[in-house]
Amino acid sequence: MSELLHLDLLREGKALLAFSGGVDSTALFHLLLDHNISFDIAHVNYHTRDTSDAEEQSAIALAQKYNLQYYTHSCRLKGANFEYRAREERYRFFDYLMKKHGYTYLLTAHQLNDRLEWLMMQICRGSGLPEMLGIKSKDSREDIMILRPLLEWDRDSIETYLRERLIPHHIDESNADERYTRNFFRHRYSAPMMRDYRDAIRRSFRYLEEDNDSLIDVMEFITVEQLSYAANPPNLRSLLYGIDRFFKAQGYLLSQHDKEALKKGGDHIMGRHTIVSIERDYTFIAPYEHNVVMDKGFREECRALKIASKLRGYLYGSPEAMSVMRRLKGAPTPLQFD
Repeated sequence: MSELLHLDLLREGKALLAFSGGVDSTALFHLLLDHNISFDIAHVNYHTRDTSDAEEQSAIALAQKYNLQYYTHSCRLKGANFEYRAREERYRFFDYLMKKHGYTYLLTAHQLNDRLEWLMMQICRGSGLPEMLGIKSKDSREDIMILRPLLEWDRDSIETYLRERLIPHHIDESNADERYTRNFFRHRYSAPMMRDYRDAIRRSFRYLEEDNDSLIDVMEFITVEQLSYAANPPNLRSLLYGIDRFFKAQGYLLSQHDKEALKKGGDHIMGRHTIVSIERDYTFIAPYEHNVVMDKGFREECRALKIASKLRGYLYGSPEAMSVMRRLKGAPTPLQFD
């Protein structure tokens, strides 16, 4: 079996485990105990199964057994795109807990099979390396630092660990339903491959993560009012990845057409509501506001500062965002025109 990843960080920080009570999170729970790692748990009850309440109570009982702090959140989500909305709901919960209680790391129980399934699905969508490697051992989501210590463990090894120690856990029956894309890839492709090539697959992901880290420079967006901006990275691939990641965090998925357009630089309207302006040194993202009547002095100042015309409508009504733009453009005080 593989070792847990990032043990050095886990021993130094304060960890919060996202705990469902399923196979993977239960294994990670006990492996953290085996390594004397200090952690607490957070459980989200979506009430989607008859056993949801029982699973929540099991999580609470397990935490109490080992004198861990536990946090639970109950929600009922209706309508389409449940997986996306469920993910956003739980990360809002995790973010709240981490800020309130000072946790350093959020731990998730993604494992090697998850990683292979994700890669296969991304290949079939025509994605690049950063997207194919979407599940990384150390990652961040807005202000949350995420560690995935179980990422080199395959599903068979996890199940063996639980079975040998007679550790109870819950089974999600929906994992067998091949109407879900991930399950289809899991049963038809990734599971057989993992059985035959586990060690080679594990090594390949190590190399891919190293390659990705060396190729991709992360864009750090800063937001003032509703204007977000970041210094441009040294290569186009990093730029596109950074913009795509920004929009995903907002719940908007860029189309392939959007991405091809962004390669050309300049100004682009995304989803009829957001302007992306890619300049030489910075990329700006803001609400797209048109038909705004601006006074002559403001229009002349924007021309002098070479501010994208589609950004001006928003900036006209946002003095603080405009002051940021002046600073970045090298004009710390408003320009005066006769």
